[in-house]
Amino acid sequence: MDIKIIGIIGAGTMGGGIAQVAAQSGYEVVLKDVSEEYVRTGFAKIKERLAKRVGEGKLENHEKDRILSNIKTTTSLKDCKDADLIIEAVIEKEDIKKHIFKELDILCDEETLFATNTSSISITRLALVTERPERFAGMHFMNPAYIMRLVEVVQCLRTSRETIGIITAVAEKMGKIPVVVNDFPGFVSNRVLMPMINDAIYCLQEGVASREGIDTIMKLGANHPMGPLELADFIGLDTCLAILEILHAELGEKYRPCPLLQKMVAGGKIGRKSGEGFYEYRK
Repeated sequence: MDIKIIGIIGAGTMGGGIAQVAAQSGYEVVLKDVSEEYVRTGFAKIKERLAKRVGEGKLENHEKDRILSNIKTTTSLKDCKDADLIIEAVIEKEDIKKHIFKELDILCDEETLFATNTSSISITRLALVTERPERFAGMHFMNPAYIMRLVEVVQCLRTSRETIGIITAVAEKMGKIPVVVNDFPGFVSNRVLMPMINDAIYCLQEGVASREGIDTIMKLGANHPMGPLELADFIGLDTCLAILEILHAELGEKYRPCPLLQKMVAGGKIGRKSGEGFYEYRK
């Protein structure tokens, strides 16, 4: 199957990043979100990132224009009906994702492949709301998608080998390194990463060390490029909490979210995107 058009549902941090990578790789992209404001903001951020690369001498201006011309924005799912591949990248709410895929299943050609960028929700459960579970897979990009090279390609219970082969080829064309994993809560990346972040928050809550101390220890002691509290702010504390809640429900007490994380999310301190998390980001 020759993938030419990719529909991306969600123009936020992940969707916008995936759209940029896909457009850079020569794919025609239809970027969809629920409002003109969201798609306009998502497209503006892509344009800003590309302009920065031009300014740094890493991209020619005509290449920037070519990439942007590959992206069409919309607020209607109907405009994604001719896509060869759909990548869903909306909020981590299972009911919302299921609703989107039910609609797409009716709109799209039966040969269209569906992928979800979920970081923790069961691919199998999402696939079963459609009539094409064999053409349904996970395509879990890391944040920021336009930089990070890994893509977890997640096969659900009924994903066909052909689908995995096509998804893997698309990821490789995007310059990514795809790793095929099976459908288990959190897959590999978040099943390993989130307990570390959660334990770092417990260390802060219990006064084991300061936020800077915790992050410095992991950067210097484990050679991590970013400390766990810095990373949590970068991912978004609300996203971390949502993933941990799913892991806790599916896998047990080991993954129970730290009360400090819950309190910070309830208070609107969710990291870089809100201007404040474990650190301050307001200018």
